[in-house]
Amino acid sequence: MSSQPFKIIQGSQGQMPCNIEAEQALIGSILVSNELYDEIAPIINSQKFFDPIHIKIFETIEMLIGKGLLANPVTLKNHFENDKGLQQLGGQEYLVKITKFSTTSPKQVLDYANIVHEMHVRRELIKISENVLNEASNKNEAISSGEEMIQNAEKSLFDLAERGHFNRSFLKFENALKQTIEMARNAYQNEEGIVGVPTGLTDLDSRLGGMHKQDLIIIAGRPSMGKTALATNIAFHAAKNIEKKGSKSTVAFFSLEMSSEQLSTRILSEQSRIRSNDIRRGKVSEKEFEQFIETSKNIYNLPLYIDETPAISISAISNRSRRIKRLFGLDLIVIDYIQLMRSSGNRRNDGRVQEISEITQGLKALAKELDVPVLALSQLSRAVEQRDDKKPQLADLRESGSIEQDADVVMFVYRAAYYLERKEPTLGSIEHAEWQQKMDEISSLAEIMISKQRHGPTGNVKVEFEAMYTKFKDLENR
Repeated sequence: MSSQPFKIIQGSQGQMPCNIEAEQALIGSILVSNELYDEIAPIINSQKFFDPIHIKIFETIEMLIGKGLLANPVTLKNHFENDKGLQQLGGQEYLVKITKFSTTSPKQVLDYANIVHEMHVRRELIKISENVLNEASNKNEAISSGEEMIQNAEKSLFDLAERGHFNRSFLKFENALKQTIEMARNAYQNEEGIVGVPTGLTDLDSRLGGMHKQDLIIIAGRPSMGKTALATNIAFHAAKNIEKKGSKSTVAFFSLEMSSEQLSTRILSEQSRIRSNDIRRGKVSEKEFEQFIETSKNIYNLPLYIDETPAISISAISNRSRRIKRLFGLDLIVIDYIQLMRSSGNRRNDGRVQEISEITQGLKALAKELDVPVLALSQLSRAVEQRDDKKPQLADLRESGSIEQDADVVMFVYRAAYYLERKEPTLGSIEHAEWQQKMDEISSLAEIMISKQRHGPTGNVKVEFEAMYTKFKDLENR
C-alpha cells in the first residue's frame, strides 16, 4: 500500500479527499477473513467508501454476512457478473487482486477502517461547507434567514459527528428491523418490562412502557394542576436512573417560566421532605437544615442540566440540545412550557396558531433527530372552567390542534381537589362538614389521564400528590 495518507481526487464536487488503497485493503481483508467484519462494523458502512464499485462490493459483503453466508471472491462473483463498473477494473480478477492487500490483524484492519472513515468525514465536511457557502451567497432573503442557516449547519455537523453522515433520508428495512429487535430485547431483559426512560411512577410506566426514544410526549393541564411538579419529578427520576446505571448521559430541562434556583428548591424539598416555602423563608429547624444539606450532597452530581432562558426559540432549543448530546450525552429533554416558546424569526408574523404548529413540529423533529424522548408541557384553554365536568379533553389543548397531531403521547394532569377547594361552604354548616369529608378523601389524589398514545392503550392512572413537597408518587394502596 502507498504511504501517502490520502489523495485529492478531482470530481463533480471539486477536490474530494479519499484513500483508495485503504478501501482496497479493508475490503480485501474482510474477503479473506469474514470474522474481521465484526471489528469494523461499528465504524464503517458501505456509504463511507469513495469508489462507487467499492460501495457496491461492501454492500454485497454486508448482505451475505448478515445472512450468515460466506463472503469471498468466489461467492461475490455471481453478484457482479454483469456489472460494467467492475468489468472495467478486471472483473472477478479485481476481487482476487484486492485480497493481496489484506491483513488478518484486527489492529491493522481497524487502522484501514479509521482511514476510510476519516476520508468520508472530510468529504462530508466539504459538502456541508459548500451548502453553507451557497445558502449564504444567495441574495434571495426569502429562502432562509441567517438564524435558519446556522441551525441547518449545526444540525448537519451534529449528524456527521453522531452518525457519520448528514444527509441520509432512507433506512433499509433490515436496519429498522434490527432496531425493533434490539428494543424488544431490552424490554424483555428489563424486569419491569420498560424499554424507555422511566417516569418513576409504577402504574404510569406500566401503561407507557417508559418514555420511548423519538417520542414527543405532552403533559397538559390548567394552572396549579401540578404540570411542572410532575415534569420535575420525572426529570429528577430520569437523572437518578442515569446516575444509578453509571452511564454517561444527562437530562436537559428547559425552564421558560421558573428559574434554576426555583427548580432546584423544588427538587430539594421533594427529596429532603421539607416544605419549599419553609426553605425559602428560612423557617427550618437545625435538624431540618442539616437534613437539607445532607440531601443536597447526595444529589450534587445529578446529571441534570437546566436552561432558564425565557421565550427561547425552537431553533435555540435544538442547537443547545445537540450540543449537550455531543458533549455529555442525552437521555431526555423536558420543556416547561410550549406556550412560552417562540418560533424562528421569519414565522413570528404568521399568527400564534401557526407559530405553535411550527414549534410542535420542531419538537417532534428534534426527538427523532436526537433519538430521545421530548417531554413538553402545555397549557389548556379556559374552556375547561366553563364546563361542569372539569376533566380535560384533547379539544382543550390551547391554541393549536397541531399539539395533538404531532404528539405521540398526550397526558392530562387533573386534581379534583383543586376545584372542590374553591367551593368551600360556610364554616360550621352541615354542607361544610360534608365538604370537609370529601376534601379529606380526595385532597392528596390526582389523575394522570392518557388521552392519546401511539404505542398502546389510553386510560387514567391514579397517583398521590403531596402538595407541600410538590411530589407525585404511587398510591400506597395500589
